[in-house]
Order: sequence, then structure tokens, then C-alpha cells
Amino acid sequence: MKVVAGVDIGGTNTKIGLVNEDGKIFKHTRFSTVACGTYEVFIDKIGSEIRNMLEIDQELGGIGIGAPNGNFFSGAVEFAPNMPFKGLLPIRDSLQKSFDCPIVLTNDANAAAVGEKLYGGAKDYNDFIVITLGTGVGSGIYCNGQLVYGHDGFAGELGHVIVFPGGRLCGCGRKGCLEPYGNERGIQQTFNELKTLYPNSSILQESAINAKVIATHAHQGDKLGIEVFKKTGEYLGFAFANFMAFLSPKAIFLYGGISHAGELLRQPLIAEMERNMLNIFQNKLEICFSELPDDDSAILGAAAMVG
Repeated sequence: MKVVAGVDIGGTNTKIGLVNEDGKIFKHTRFSTVACGTYEVFIDKIGSEIRNMLEIDQELGGIGIGAPNGNFFSGAVEFAPNMPFKGLLPIRDSLQKSFDCPIVLTNDANAAAVGEKLYGGAKDYNDFIVITLGTGVGSGIYCNGQLVYGHDGFAGELGHVIVFPGGRLCGCGRKGCLEPYGNERGIQQTFNELKTLYPNSSILQESAINAKVIATHAHQGDKLGIEVFKKTGEYLGFAFANFMAFLSPKAIFLYGGISHAGELLRQPLIAEMERNMLNIFQNKLEICFSELPDDDSAILGAAAMVG
């Protein structure tokens, strides 16, 4: 049986799945990206995990990889601010030394967009954006039914569009990008900015506070948690109004752990987006949640790139 490995590289964790010819993931594994320590150990870990998952009667037909700052043309991760390994990482070429099969690498958000298009809520859409909300803020863009790469492979870095000049410091080294307002660290920074206004918040009793913890309390009615996601939604909504002006997508799909805040995030996002939208675009853009589990969308999309 021929299978394809889909690899979803994240700044925190890397997930790998084996995908059959019907587009079904039948084996999963994950490991800590950070714990690998060096790029060389990281590459060896990807290779060994793929080989360990393969059964005797299975033929590896290819490896598809989604990664932050992944360049489809070069097959490398290029200067990703949220990766523990810095600089130019020739992942495709490094793995090609150990595997005699096609290997394709693209931006992780592009892989998520392909997964959403083939297997999720975007099946009937030709113009949409997938926004990934996690360690970073990524985006995969479909226009006229085609994934957008740009001339150099880096089109779609919407997380690094400057929306608040002189604002928060981003991992890329600039100030005011969308990413530090919509990613995991951004949620925590918004929380820290607001917490003195809500001294009775139940969140303040937690020993470890992250986006998931804040969302849990917010869903239980905690006012501080609700306000954190209201502000985050407003930050994203302001940016989305601008995205609509230059791309005019039919929908934006929210993908990743932060999107689990659900309507606590979506409703203020829509309100702020519509408030800042050019009138010819108002009430046209759908804000949807990904219809694929977090572990699946980028893996499936990356695997599909091979075919």
C-alpha cells in the first residue's frame, strides 16, 4: 500500500501523519521541536519518526511538509522568527538524503489552506484565506481557486502586515505586526495589560496562564477572560478589514488553538471588521472556523501537496 507522510512543523511541536490514498490519516505522532536542540537532531528525528510509523507492506510515496516561513520554491525554511533553529534551513534537501521519494515543502498556513480546501469547510470556495492562530499568525490564500505563492514563494505573510505602527515588538524584529496581537504570546500580553482592571478574576488564581486557560475561564463567564478575547478579536477584525480591501475573499477560516475561544473571539472580530470595512465590502465576508481538527488540516494539506 502506498502512503504519504504529512509533516506539520511548528515552533513548539512537530506533528507527523501517514495518509492513505483516500486522504485519511491512519497514524499520528508528535514531538517537541524545541527539545531537539539542534537542526541536525531535528532532521534526524523527522526521518526516524516517519520510518518508525511505516509498516513492512507500505511504500512511502512522498513527504509533504508545512513549516513556518517555508518556501515552496527553495524547499527551505527561511529565517522563521518562531522556530528555535535560526537562519536558512534546507529541510527538503536534508531529508532528500535519506528518502528516495518526492518531498515538497510549503508554508504551514498554505498547507492548512490546502487541507481546508480539499477536506474541510472551503470545498466550495475559490477565494478564501486560512488564518492560523498559534505560536505565530500565519495565512494561506486562495484566489481564483489557486494557492497564492508570489514570485518568491513568500506571498501571504499577513501576520507580518503592520497594523499598529510603533506597536508591540514582533518576533521578526519589527514593531506593530498583527502577529504579536493575535498569537499565543499576544494573548498573554493582552491579559497582562488588562489584569489590574479585574482584581477578582478567577484566572489570577491559576499557577500557569496561557490562551487555553484564559479561554476556559472566559467560557465560564470570567470578565477578564472575556475582555482579553474581545480585544484580540478587535485587533484581528481591524486587520481583516484591510485584507478584504486588497483580496476580497468570500471567507476567512480561523484555524489553531486560539480559535477555540469560539464566539468570544469571532463576535468582536466581526463587529470591528465591519466597522472598519470599506462600504462596498461590508456584510460580504464570512468568518468561519476550520472544520478540521487542529492535528489534521496542515498534515492533510502537506500530504496533498505531494500528489
